[in-house]
Amino acid sequence: MRAGLPRDPAQWIALALSVAALLAGAWLLRRGRSPALARADPAHRLVSGAAPGLAIAAALAIVAALISAAYVAVYLRGGPRIIDATSYWLEARAMAAGHLAWPLDEPEASVLGRFLVRSDASTGGAAPGGAEHVAVIFPPGYPALLSLGFLAGAPLAVGPLLAAALALATYDLAARFAPEDPAAARGAARLRAVPVLAALFSALCAALRYHTADTMSHGLAALCFTVALASARRALDEARGAAASAPRGPLDPAVRAAALAGVAAGWLAATRPPSALALAAALLLVLLPGSARAGAADGPREGDPAPRLGRLAVALAIGALPGLALLAAHQRAATGAFASSQAAYYAVADGPPGCFRYGFGAGVGCLGEHGDFVRHNLSEGYGFLAAAGTTLRRLKLHLVDALNAEPLALLVVVGAAIALRRPRSRALAVAPLFQIAAYAPFYFDGNYPGGGARFFADVLPIEHALAAMAAVAIAERARASGAGGGLARLARRPGAPLAAALAAAALPLAGFAFRAGFDHAALRDREGGLPMFDPAAVARAGVARGLVFVDTDHGFNLGFDPAPGDVAVLRYRGDALDRMAWEARGRPPAYRYGFAIPDGGGLASVSLAPLAFGAAASPDAVPGAVIEGESLWPPRAQRNAWALPEHAGGTCASGGRLLAVHAAASGDAVVRVGLPAPWLRGAGISPRVAIAGDGAGEVRLLVDGAVLHVWQVEPTALSPSAPPSPSAAPLTCAELPAHPLPERAVEIELSLERRRPLTTAAGAAASAPEGPGRAKIDGAEGIFALDAIRVSGGNSVDR
Repeated sequence: MRAGLPRDPAQWIALALSVAALLAGAWLLRRGRSPALARADPAHRLVSGAAPGLAIAAALAIVAALISAAYVAVYLRGGPRIIDATSYWLEARAMAAGHLAWPLDEPEASVLGRFLVRSDASTGGAAPGGAEHVAVIFPPGYPALLSLGFLAGAPLAVGPLLAAALALATYDLAARFAPEDPAAARGAARLRAVPVLAALFSALCAALRYHTADTMSHGLAALCFTVALASARRALDEARGAAASAPRGPLDPAVRAAALAGVAAGWLAATRPPSALALAAALLLVLLPGSARAGAADGPREGDPAPRLGRLAVALAIGALPGLALLAAHQRAATGAFASSQAAYYAVADGPPGCFRYGFGAGVGCLGEHGDFVRHNLSEGYGFLAAAGTTLRRLKLHLVDALNAEPLALLVVVGAAIALRRPRSRALAVAPLFQIAAYAPFYFDGNYPGGGARFFADVLPIEHALAAMAAVAIAERARASGAGGGLARLARRPGAPLAAALAAAALPLAGFAFRAGFDHAALRDREGGLPMFDPAAVARAGVARGLVFVDTDHGFNLGFDPAPGDVAVLRYRGDALDRMAWEARGRPPAYRYGFAIPDGGGLASVSLAPLAFGAAASPDAVPGAVIEGESLWPPRAQRNAWALPEHAGGTCASGGRLLAVHAAASGDAVVRVGLPAPWLRGAGISPRVAIAGDGAGEVRLLVDGAVLHVWQVEPTALSPSAPPSPSAAPLTCAELPAHPLPERAVEIELSLERRRPLTTAAGAAASAPEGPGRAKIDGAEGIFALDAIRVSGGNSVDR
């Protein structure tokens, strides 16, 4: 946690605005000594009720949109920054082109990578009809909205529009759940102070400005959560008001409001499913007959007949269908079955088996994606203590999210205590608890600077409504604290309402200046301080046609287009796969996009250099071409094992990296990787393996599903291809004998089977320290890895 005097221009601007708001409030209180002058003040009339509160909310919505747009330029520097955000970007671009999953061309490794799943991942076999597709693993609700921005040619405008909608929705939520006058419960609430303050807090919330600037799903999730709750409350009020009158038909206001709540709930399920569980619990609290009758005291007439909830429940369920159907269609397209796309991805791309799941127990926590976190926090599995630790870490970071500084979170707590005592607003107090509980079974924190405790960001509008309730209650208490008190006299001056609003605005502004601004500056400066792919840089280099190879996951997600134009973006592998991709696309001009982050940090440098593949005029593949083992990640399938690219600098590993196979506790440990068949038909391949310690296994060559050849890999049978360096002595690399491939092969795979070491964790733990070329795997020291594959002969494929 960082706090202190402002260092960033945005922090200084926030501090200046905070001071200005306080000075303006003090001036209004001083001016308020003259009631005649105060009553003539247009701003006073705005707060006191002469102008509709919705007009203020609309102005705040514009402010929120403008700040989010400025955030894109100032903090994101023009594009998505977080890996999840770039993945949503790619998913939305694909949906704009009409793809939930798009065809996967050879060589697959030029496309496949982090957070991308093949359509056959859920079965581990060939896709139906042999047509493989690839999709982003994340739920489709937010990408579907973002795709509209791509179709309009302005995807980054979607976030600011969401920001504006959130401010308005927060106003509506507070108006429906926290009316001042009981007579206001039937329709729009008469009290403007709480809704206006809630919208103000929404506009000045730095966490929401991030989530409605970067292409993350939490802004839309917060909007869906808010709209669903507010619409359910409206449906109940409308139904109660009409309960004693004649039926108004299936499309009366209550049914329409319930259907809108269902649409929002269904779209939340298609955006962030765990948040939909929290929303479902909150909706039950709002709509259950017992809750409705208890809330009648806050309604227009005590003792109103309870509404019939059957029609509302049906309307809500029907409204939820579009979002649920979109989610099911995406899962089907991504996995080839109605299975979880995220679970299917982690089943083949990470480990140990079953590491990515919603729940508790041993084996939870993926060592590839979250290795450091899992080793540090989940050494005993994901049980009660680990879940409590994860939840507490989220809550600690979430304290700054609502109002930009931890002390101001007390307003949310006070507001929740007030809401709990009012049956009508009780759901607002409990909904954040439901959100916390919904994410407790997920092991990873998900926290980062600027984004805050992002799994709790979906209920920020509710927290803003609670904070507004607390602020108004404190102001009212000061106003009624006694005729002789100085604070009470100030609170009763005509200019006090607007002065209190200005003071409320000053709090989150000061919070950003002294606290939250440091987090957002860290977000701005991380990972080179720029988006990892910039189409403008390509255009400035004069590239109008050809292939651009990028070597970061972020850059690929930002640049790749499933429906490419004159310039196509692919992954740079640094081996024969790049040449194969170049040949498959007709040997166009090729370039490498460089994104270099200085060793000491700072702004990254971007370069674009021509890429030559050698012997370009030759129709044949280059003899002795090499495919690196780590380029074949993620595998096609894994059974009781997992494979991860790992660094092995200073060893005999080719390029200082390899694809290590880790064995699970029981059963055959098998990892299956795919090879680019069009180029390897008729060629000979020689796998190059690396082993250390107890590492041993076999490599099977599979052609069209049948075993063609088996290489046994035993430590005593290997002779190193080159003498290892002293620091790499434990690692031995050797090239296995070449084996030819049939001319008509359609599918070529290598099956890597690791034999479990005989030594136990206790027996091997003390044998030698960890270091380059030596690793602890499966509780014992040892390595079994695919280093590379040498190809001799083969075909040149030019489409």
